Amino acid sequence: MSMFTRKMRIITAVVLDEDKEKVVRNLLEKGVMDFVSIGDLDKESMKKLSRHSSDISSQTLADFRVRIETLYRQADLAVPSLVGVDLEKTPKLDIDRIRRFLDRLTIALQGIKDNQKTVNQRLLKNTEMLKYVTENKREYLDLRVGSVGLRREDFVNRIVSTGAVVLADTDPIVTLSLKRDSSRTNEILDKFSWTETSDVSEQKKGYERCSEELEKRIASDKAGLEKLRIEVSDKIKEKKDELDSMWKVVRLHELCESVESYFSYTKNTTLFSGWIPEDDYQTVYDCIFDATKGKCIIESKSAETVERQQVPVSMTSPSFLKPFEHIVNNYGTPEYGSINPTPFTAVAYIIMFMLMFADLGQGFVLLLIGLLGKSWYKKHPMAKDGLISRYLCSLLIYLGPASMVGGLLFGSCFGFSWIPALWFNYHSVVNGHGGEGLIQDVYDILGITIKFGIIIIATGLVLNWINLVRKKRYFELIFDKNGLVGGVLYAVGVWFGFGFVAGGYKEFPTAPWLIPAVIIPLVLIFLKEPVHFVIQKRKGHKESVSQLVINTVMESLIEILEIFSGFLANTLSFMRVAGLGIAHVSLMTAFEDMASMTGNIVFYIIIMILGNLLVIVLEGLSAGINSLRLNYYEFFTKYFTGHGFAYSPIGLGGRVKAN
Repeated sequence: MSMFTRKMRIITAVVLDEDKEKVVRNLLEKGVMDFVSIGDLDKESMKKLSRHSSDISSQTLADFRVRIETLYRQADLAVPSLVGVDLEKTPKLDIDRIRRFLDRLTIALQGIKDNQKTVNQRLLKNTEMLKYVTENKREYLDLRVGSVGLRREDFVNRIVSTGAVVLADTDPIVTLSLKRDSSRTNEILDKFSWTETSDVSEQKKGYERCSEELEKRIASDKAGLEKLRIEVSDKIKEKKDELDSMWKVVRLHELCESVESYFSYTKNTTLFSGWIPEDDYQTVYDCIFDATKGKCIIESKSAETVERQQVPVSMTSPSFLKPFEHIVNNYGTPEYGSINPTPFTAVAYIIMFMLMFADLGQGFVLLLIGLLGKSWYKKHPMAKDGLISRYLCSLLIYLGPASMVGGLLFGSCFGFSWIPALWFNYHSVVNGHGGEGLIQDVYDILGITIKFGIIIIATGLVLNWINLVRKKRYFELIFDKNGLVGGVLYAVGVWFGFGFVAGGYKEFPTAPWLIPAVIIPLVLIFLKEPVHFVIQKRKGHKESVSQLVINTVMESLIEILEIFSGFLANTLSFMRVAGLGIAHVSLMTAFEDMASMTGNIVFYIIIMILGNLLVIVLEGLSAGINSLRLNYYEFFTKYFTGHGFAYSPIGLGGRVKAN
């Protein structure tokens, strides 16, 4: 893993048309080139070149692929992979054959799906009626108890067709329908000379009998739906080999179309260009050279010769850090050549969560949920993400152990002090029973999180300075609020604050270097605009002296205000870490007190189980969100600009890239 984003190189090649197909397949097998249009590099050259055209559109290929993948989902089958497939042996694309096959399979499944639809509609209606009966919402129901004077069997068939429940095996006959269907049922009742019973007890028995019947029908419909689902699945699985073969052909041609959409042409040659990681250059060079047997022209240049904003960003994080790379990508993509934020985010996030949600038992539950969820998604690869998504399951596998470590440090297990604390007993301190060593009360806990926040902010500033040096932005390095000026003032502020606390909040600390350490940065802040004025003037930009004076005064005052208020707010924001930790202990203490008041061991256990479940859900969610917030707004804002765009190569295991 590199601390910085991967070095990139742009490669441009010219090959003969006869070698184009072989080159495309070789490049797809390697899967490391992020293609760009030649026109993006040289718009003048594009006037002399023609663009790629195809008989089969990319949208058509995508539609067929989606149809096949929909069938896979219905049978709970995994989508096959192209990785390792011998591209030379892949059958040719026959769109008409694929269309006919999919149409025939769709027609074969349609009858089963129609049955599914019918059963599902009946199930929904019966479930709705049972809900109204159970909840005693009889205003939505129409219960009729009585007898018919004509053709009893015909009556039953007609009334059932409306979706009503009919109990006609004994007298009197009972019908139950929704009030909104009463117009249809009343018409049938009148036609068959319905006579309503006057026995009130029969009305009550009618609801009870209908409730039992509805439960039976619902269970039967659910079993029927499952049987139909298995029938659909079996029919699709019978065609799995053909579907796999067709999917691979369609997917391969879709990828080829995606690659070739970036190609440009002369009369006999094909030109293409794309970004690759520098350490893959020789592999890609050999790939093109071998495919054309040397009949090609290949040129490349380093990313340093191109504007930084035009270079895609590739981060080399190990696979075990992928959940935290997802957090980074949600915020933005770092600039090319800057520090990879993933490992720093992982460490900061885990520690924050550990301090906010420290419990050995509850952490184990989170770990178990993560492992079970990941196992379930592995067995059901085509299943859609639920409330607990694939990403959340992966994240819980880290956060669960983090919480368990916190529980060991602070002696907490399912809200009880059952285990000796390795650091200090959180429950004892929060509940006012005294602490151990330097941690005696909640103010000491707040102090820990303040110090942790200072470390996080200082780390962010140092990372920003490293990024600015690499980008050669020395002006920002010196004068920016997150540069050296802001760093020095923040360091002075931290020293001053801790000195004031150490003096018992009665006297301010003094040192011979204190005044210069404050004055010099403030002077540099006031010099920022004049220095920027000189730099811009050398570049040919003009600005009046009066405008310079106004900008200097206004910008300097705002910058000073932002440094002092901003850094103070950022640091104090980390008190939420202690706040949530204290709230976690307080909630569990409250549940224990309520459970103890019952005086019954059974109720005690039930209340503590429910309390733990509630805390795991609410506190776990709150700790996760606040850890995310502290990373995004207190840590990332110090060094992470998010102005880059992601490296997106096209390969057999990748995705189609839109041109």
